[in-house]
Amino acid sequence: MRVRWLSVSATMAILLSIASLPLLTQNTINNCTTFSSSFSNFLKIFRSKTVQRGVADLIVTNGTIFTSDDSLPFAQSMAIRSGRIIQVGDYSSVQDLAGPGTRELNLEGKMVVPGFIDSHVHLISGGLQMARVELHDVKSKDHFVDKVKEAVANMKQGSWLLGGGWNNDFWGGELPMASWIDDITPHNPVWLSRIDGHMGLANSLALKLAGTSSYMNDPDGGAIIRNSNGEATGLLVDSTMKLITSCIPEVSVDVRREALMRASNLALMRGVTTVVDVGRYFPGSSTETSWEDFSDVYTWADLVGKMLIRVCLFFPIETWARLRDLKYKAGPKLSEKIYLGGVKAFADGSLGSSSALFHEPYVDEPHNSGLEVADINSLHGMTVSADKAGLQVAIHAIGDKANALILDMYASVVSHNGFRDRRFRIEHAQHLVPGMASRFSEQAIIASVQPDHMLDDADSAIKKLGIERATKGSYVFQSLLASGTKLAFGSDWPVADINPLGSIRTAMKRIPSGWHEAWSSSECMNLSDALKAYTIWAAHGCFLDKDVGSVSPGKLADFVVLSTDSWDEFSREGSAYVEATYMGGIRAFP
Repeated sequence: MRVRWLSVSATMAILLSIASLPLLTQNTINNCTTFSSSFSNFLKIFRSKTVQRGVADLIVTNGTIFTSDDSLPFAQSMAIRSGRIIQVGDYSSVQDLAGPGTRELNLEGKMVVPGFIDSHVHLISGGLQMARVELHDVKSKDHFVDKVKEAVANMKQGSWLLGGGWNNDFWGGELPMASWIDDITPHNPVWLSRIDGHMGLANSLALKLAGTSSYMNDPDGGAIIRNSNGEATGLLVDSTMKLITSCIPEVSVDVRREALMRASNLALMRGVTTVVDVGRYFPGSSTETSWEDFSDVYTWADLVGKMLIRVCLFFPIETWARLRDLKYKAGPKLSEKIYLGGVKAFADGSLGSSSALFHEPYVDEPHNSGLEVADINSLHGMTVSADKAGLQVAIHAIGDKANALILDMYASVVSHNGFRDRRFRIEHAQHLVPGMASRFSEQAIIASVQPDHMLDDADSAIKKLGIERATKGSYVFQSLLASGTKLAFGSDWPVADINPLGSIRTAMKRIPSGWHEAWSSSECMNLSDALKAYTIWAAHGCFLDKDVGSVSPGKLADFVVLSTDSWDEFSREGSAYVEATYMGGIRAFP
């Protein structure tokens, strides 16, 4: 005799018919004592399973879905319910989950990727910068001066002119000076930060208000740039920036809230659904700004339903005890939109500001090897304490010596506190000596890197480090990956644009503007790995991989629909763009 199994749909139909029989029929069944309890329990279980699986809110079909999940790398369809993914596969695997109220999104063959996770942003700083003097596109001294002149023309006397994004390498390398803009800003103090945030230009009025003079000594972890006569030029580096920033009036709560909205909308437009926000915290800035933004902006936005994206917040390491107490009281997840991440610190400055810390001096500054912006012993003590409290630690390190110092320190902390899944992070990891990449893997360090920084640093790296150092040890993404290191991609916005699609292409091609070949072609990544670095590996890097980072059952339904149905087209510069961004299965952009 051949046993013939009923289809799932036929079985469901029969069982539902039985389950809906009149009460008299069920009473009759219940008289059969050997059958009644097991059948009644089955009906309860079946009915509950039908409710759980029966109706999806949204079914996404006919797409090419890159899942970032190695158990099922590609799919055609997915089903979503209550903001989470309940099924991924082909159409036949989700069609039974449709009901009368289910919406269907036919992708018409287009590509879908998980919502991008930007692993390193200064979110509110970026939103504020969007409303200030923007100098990213400045290519000459005259253009610099014209932008400042245009901005100050409509300002009240006495108010601060703020902005930034300038990169002196774009006009040959000459650093700006206060004398460039003093004549056009006699009544307005000015502060314009360099693209990397580790150097800024103040006009003479701002220097006067701050009490800065040419006779001041450089403080630890910073520098006052001087001309050949020893006079201050208006440029301040790293910790000396606090001389000016401490004089700038604090931004109002309303302005910061508006900045969050601007920044979040831009992120969604670029396909970013989650960010790791390291706050408005730079060398020389107050450790309180991150906490003020947490209470005044993020908590408020969450309460009134205005959190548009998910954020994982990092706070200054000096305040580790406050974060420990908050996480103990509230847990690591305050809502579906706000996660408490860890603490962040700085080991050095930046390459562009010649303050990244190297073993060897800068080629163009033989007496300068960079700055150690934090006392390493103090940093070690805070890291031990934060780690012992169960907090994740992320430390900014750009130069090869800074990276070596932090790797050594992390090893010491593990030896002191014992082994656990801590996921220590090094932010940037831009310049490494040969063999150092393997240490990241051996120590299970997350390399939080920003591909687009190489576009800004390409020419200056050769001038400052020489061809050999710049070529062999800079932005060694593939070497890190080959060693087994987890990469977490980000932008460092507003230092660089928040644009995952562009960053992915940069990591694949590594061709800076004006170059005709790749910068160290052996370090080019493939598309799959670059996508994972912006999705599942980024989620792993901040302990969010149970909620986001891949198109997988049980995870939040954050995904991005791209404009193309071709991987080849995706790889070509400017050929593909974000067509729609979904948060929790709901369209958030456009």
